[in-house]
Amino acid sequence: MPTSAPTGSTPGTTYVSMGQLKPLKFKLEVASSGGCNTQGGEGQASCGSSDGPQDMPAAIWDKVKDHPCYSEEAHHHFARMHVAVAPACNIQCNYCNRKYDCSNESRPGVVSQKLTPEQAVRKVVAVASAIPQMTVLGIAGPGDALANPAKTFDTFRMLQAQAPDIKLCISTNGLALPDLVDEICKYNVDHVTITINMVDPVIGAKIYPWIFWNHRRVTGIEAATILHQRQMLGLEMLTARGVLTKINSVLIPGINDQHLMDVNREVKKRGAFLHNIMPLISEPEHGTVFGLTGQRGPSAAELKAVQDACMGGANLMRHCRQCRADAVGLLGEDRSEEFTLDKLDQMQDVVYDLNKRQAYQAKVALERTAQQAAKQQALASAAALKSAQNLKVMVAVATKGGGRVNEHFGHVTEFQVFEVSATQAKFVGHRRVDQYCQGGAGDDEPLPSVVRAINDCHAVLVAKIGACPRDELMQAGVEPVDAYVGEFIEKAALGWFNDYRARVASGAVVHQARGDAQIRQGAYTTLAA
Repeated sequence: MPTSAPTGSTPGTTYVSMGQLKPLKFKLEVASSGGCNTQGGEGQASCGSSDGPQDMPAAIWDKVKDHPCYSEEAHHHFARMHVAVAPACNIQCNYCNRKYDCSNESRPGVVSQKLTPEQAVRKVVAVASAIPQMTVLGIAGPGDALANPAKTFDTFRMLQAQAPDIKLCISTNGLALPDLVDEICKYNVDHVTITINMVDPVIGAKIYPWIFWNHRRVTGIEAATILHQRQMLGLEMLTARGVLTKINSVLIPGINDQHLMDVNREVKKRGAFLHNIMPLISEPEHGTVFGLTGQRGPSAAELKAVQDACMGGANLMRHCRQCRADAVGLLGEDRSEEFTLDKLDQMQDVVYDLNKRQAYQAKVALERTAQQAAKQQALASAAALKSAQNLKVMVAVATKGGGRVNEHFGHVTEFQVFEVSATQAKFVGHRRVDQYCQGGAGDDEPLPSVVRAINDCHAVLVAKIGACPRDELMQAGVEPVDAYVGEFIEKAALGWFNDYRARVASGAVVHQARGDAQIRQGAYTTLAA
């Protein structure tokens, strides 16, 4: 329960320090059972979303290698799906409103159809048969998976019998988590995401109006205190059982932006595998409290600054797409409209073809080996070039999957952004945009918003681009590049960067810093006819 405020705090407020939580009764060191080698304090974890098999124990690599949310590399090749079997929620967040749905909208809590567990399992089997790269099934709402435990675990029980190779995931706010850890482990759910936006209940009270706890509604700092304690306890319990945990945090400027470094440090102490810091979605048309009261979301530079400030703490995930609760497909795409209930009714003789799925995954393994070889070759070439060694730029990439530059500029609904230097080509995020081409013709209206989305980039790598957008990008200072069609992204980005460095060194180009970019949060992506 809340205690008296510390000296110097505002009268009438309360504060719960981390020291008031019960001490850990176990050491957070569970590499043999599947967790990160996090030992608390400021020690470095030995695994992360962009790492490979050489960077972590084999048991952990086996869990993350084909999970698109837990491995940045895997998200180029593998798909996930969410089933909307959990409509109820036990807390209220000021950034959430589950009442509205648009089929072209991407944000958590949004669904077009709620499913029974039986319907969900039927849908999973159909999707897995049609999309062999689908390796992960998650329950993320539209409410909270653990506020609907019967529906959530009935879905898992039935699915295990029909598709035992699919990984199972849960996303939760953590309030009910400690009571259900045994059930989670019973169904071999070895990936759990907990949304943790604060470790200080004073800050939490600005984010959560209420929770429903012990058959009553609790508000204010008392509610945030209970939620905080339950989240920390649940995280500790999962770590002790070897369950990989990802922490989602929503960056809310002026509320928790300076506080998320504390969150990162505290979840690392408790064994979190990844920390995913996401931008607040606050467009007023979504009807959230924050949206209607004018709370803004962060810019691209603000988001990256907070993520970079957390480097050295819990490992960071930067490739999250803030998916719908019924999303299907690769991260960044949504094929849920192909698998609506009425379309499932028309599907005859759906067969779960495990051999087909395994053949695809074997093909991906070869592709990933080639991708790593190409990256290392490109890094060696970059290191050998002595000019402009300290230069660092951002590059946007048009891709439709496979880790390659393979998308037409006009067909892009999101760009992937890489930070490139002489020593790395590091994925740092994505930018949603309105699709420029409509039915084969370019539409000038969306182009300024596309430029704003990648305004911090020096170049954009594409498979093809028309004359009009090429000219406008050049005028905005973004170089359009179509010379690396089909190349692996890292090789292409480093190849362009080496050429750019040479031009800077020769005086052909004057290097100039770029500005900030606009994050199109919960973007409505206009689809081609």
